[in-house]
Amino acid sequence: MIFPMKTILRLCLLCSLLAPSLAEDLPPTFLTIRGKELARQELTTLPALSADKPKGFASGFAGWRFSTSPNGGRSGSWNIADGAFHGMEGPTANHPATASYGLPYQDAVIQVEFRLNDVPLEGRKYRSVFVKATDEKDYVTAFFISPTGSNLTAYSAERINPLNKQRDKEPPVGVPQSLNLGEWYVAVLEVRGQEAVATVAGKSITTSHPLFGSPKQSVMLGVGVDASFRRLRIWEAMPNPEWPKHKEAILAAMKPAKR
Repeated sequence: MIFPMKTILRLCLLCSLLAPSLAEDLPPTFLTIRGKELARQELTTLPALSADKPKGFASGFAGWRFSTSPNGGRSGSWNIADGAFHGMEGPTANHPATASYGLPYQDAVIQVEFRLNDVPLEGRKYRSVFVKATDEKDYVTAFFISPTGSNLTAYSAERINPLNKQRDKEPPVGVPQSLNLGEWYVAVLEVRGQEAVATVAGKSITTSHPLFGSPKQSVMLGVGVDASFRRLRIWEAMPNPEWPKHKEAILAAMKPAKR
């Protein structure tokens, strides 16, 4: 069959538009479907720091906020190592290294690759990474990942932690799993309405909270001890019609095994 030249040109244009998405091997989502891409940060070179004056730690800035100082204190120290964004918790800080990316969003799929680096603890207690979503004032939800498991945490809209003067954590939900040091994994945090799903290495957890529905202002990456990140992607989250089925399966897998 011979197609008119106009039809061939239209097909070529369509293929060029679809090619990038077809070439990507994206992890599955369960609560949502990826919509419009809101941000893409490869993190192979050191990001430019935002010149904006922030409101606390959570909002009021666009772009990146992190410390490159070897004595970064509570923010830790960040650089580029082995072609990835490398965060190090200070041995005496007793606080994870943090880097925040400011952008306005509501419902979102947040995806990033991470590696827990195999370095000595040097007195640091918790080897982990986390991805947090914030609103104008404080944390909304957090996805914590360690070598032995992961958990999804909501934050209280009413209770304040007297130690740090920030929102107190609600009881987390989690799953045990085994992650290797020095190996790359993909973390996916989905937030839509009052529900959230977090997935890594084929295991998912879900929870809900009214605060999840608030307008978001930034994404925070965190490191306990030493870890690296690359390929941060943020999409607008669209409803997934298969979510009721997925939710049932995720909740069933989260239930403690009978002994």
